Amino acid sequence: MAVIAHLRIPADSFELGRILELEASGTIELENMVPLGEKAVPFFSVSDEVRESFEKNVGNHPSVERIIEMTRHNGDRLYSLDWNVARDVFFQGVLDLKGQLLSATGTPNTWEFEIRFPTHEALSEFQEYCSNAHISLEVGRIYNPVRPGTGMWYGVTKAQRETLMRAVQGGYYSIPRRMSTQDLADDLGISDQAVTERLRRAIETLTENTLIAMEEELEEEFKPI
Repeated sequence: MAVIAHLRIPADSFELGRILELEASGTIELENMVPLGEKAVPFFSVSDEVRESFEKNVGNHPSVERIIEMTRHNGDRLYSLDWNVARDVFFQGVLDLKGQLLSATGTPNTWEFEIRFPTHEALSEFQEYCSNAHISLEVGRIYNPVRPGTGMWYGVTKAQRETLMRAVQGGYYSIPRRMSTQDLADDLGISDQAVTERLRRAIETLTENTLIAMEEELEEEFKPI
């Protein structure tokens, strides 16, 4: 059964953390990581306070082929990063063990991740993998999202929960619709693209960890011997 683990590692212990070297007060949120062939393209939400140092550090790094500003909204900018993920031992381990990145937030010293692994064994293998790679990995809360009640939020992040709840409460899904995507974006202070992405990821994660997971569990339970 799938498990979700909250992990913390030093920023200087993995390639992407070193690429995204921040100023003392900076914070970066990894919005998504999209696999494209042998690459994995990350998308980052960056505030104006750290934008200049972010662009300078990332643009000059030898692992980065290019950085693209996708959108900007209320002081936040969304960037995509074209880089060689094979150089990053940490993320390569996540990909090799079929982990799914749910959220990631970086500060100058530490990155915190929420990653879903297909089984407990895969998580254990990842911990051993990091130990062998000399990556200092701190494992926090671990829960099984396929059993209702064992994971408080079923893998849906705080930002995704806030967006989905405001959408429902504001009438985004009502007929007729009482709130547009732009209304929701303005309410949350983010771009309409970020709203669409958060809603998509929230609904997908919630469905996978409740309806689909329970259906699979029932099928396994009643499988003929």
